[in-house]
Amino acid sequence: MRDLLPTLRMLAQPVASSLGRWLRRLIVACGALALVLIVLAGTRIPFDIHRWLGSAAGECEAATERIVVLGGSGLPSGPELLRLHRAAELAQQMPLAEITIIHPGDTAMLGMMVQELRLRGVAGDRITTLNEGDNTRGQALAFVRVNPFQKPQIALVTAPENMYRSVLTFRKAGMNRVCGVPAWEHAMDHRFDYAHQAIGGKVWLPDISEETNLRYTFWNYLKLEITCLREFVAIAYYRLNGWI
Repeated sequence: MRDLLPTLRMLAQPVASSLGRWLRRLIVACGALALVLIVLAGTRIPFDIHRWLGSAAGECEAATERIVVLGGSGLPSGPELLRLHRAAELAQQMPLAEITIIHPGDTAMLGMMVQELRLRGVAGDRITTLNEGDNTRGQALAFVRVNPFQKPQIALVTAPENMYRSVLTFRKAGMNRVCGVPAWEHAMDHRFDYAHQAIGGKVWLPDISEETNLRYTFWNYLKLEITCLREFVAIAYYRLNGWI
């Protein structure tokens, strides 16, 4: 056994050396990616990429026959309320369009979503629900299954970052007449400047009271980069599966 130990150590050395090299490369790659993200967050590129994801598949420009709201968050939550708010606006603009809400999980959640639309003036007899679809592909297939002999013109309502993939997924599932209605967020028209020392700011700390880009925009864009990066990975996965 003692004679085997030197041999085992000799065999393990190349493996450990190779693992060490790959670990160093991984650390360098992660550092480079982090640096790129930080630099890009100082530009408007994340905003433009997010805008492209929301509009590239085609936004609705005319009245449609069916408004389809894709759920994915709990209620109440910002993303879900934004989608329902946008769907209600659309329903007022298109009084003949039916509304379908697709959301998996708790049926009580679907009831709350229907109630939210009704509170915003949408008649209950215009609303139908589908309690299935654990991803966008599943939601598209569920809609096709329930409407096997129909191919209505669809206005798809979902988050902007999901819109490109969602529209292409519905088209691939057989619903060719689909356009997007992204649930955009609307920023406040306010500068948010403040008087640093007047509210007790320390004299020895930097005064960033007028640097709203540093205080808000940079960090918002940094979060937006992660959102868009995640979505591009999802798009690649859907393409590899032949779902778009």
